[in-house]
Amino acid sequence: MKKLVLVLVILVAVTTKGFSQTNTENQGFIQKLMKKLEFGVTAGGNYSNFSGANFATDALPGFHAGLTVSYKITDNFLISEEFLYSLQGAKAKAGPFSGQDIKLSYASVPILFKYRTNSGFYIEAGPQASFKVKEDIGGVTDAKFAKKIDFGMAGGLGFQSKMGLGIGARYVYGMQKLQETPSPILGDLKNNNIQASIFYTF
Repeated sequence: MKKLVLVLVILVAVTTKGFSQTNTENQGFIQKLMKKLEFGVTAGGNYSNFSGANFATDALPGFHAGLTVSYKITDNFLISEEFLYSLQGAKAKAGPFSGQDIKLSYASVPILFKYRTNSGFYIEAGPQASFKVKEDIGGVTDAKFAKKIDFGMAGGLGFQSKMGLGIGARYVYGMQKLQETPSPILGDLKNNNIQASIFYTF
């Protein structure tokens, strides 16, 4: 009986020690991971237009806002993902939509490879996928003018202070045609967007 109790005590001790070690290792992994992650918020202005249009357009002012998360591969190299609401489009000066604003609202997800110097200056580049939330052409919201999904390439530069506050500028070039069936009247429209942002990471 005494031997059985002794064996049970040893098993409990070993199991408890193993669980404690595993729990400590998990906590250590989570702490290391959190040190490599940067979360943030961002907002700013858009200045967008269409390329490839067969009619005259002017740039349309808009805005963007959302959340950011970055993973630090090293102290200087990061992969940054953003989740943005972005209002963009163009002002039609001629053609079928003459005098009307073509407003396209997207949920945009850029994935950017970033190099940041020790002083805080950075450059970034990467792909962006955008999912159409709504569109408004001269007050008409059910025109089905643009595709539901848009792809582009983004590149930019900026500065981030050590306290986390930063500013940035970015250009997003549309890589695919805006419309499902491009019109010979309208042309092969593509989104182009200049963004200026202020952000804070923590």
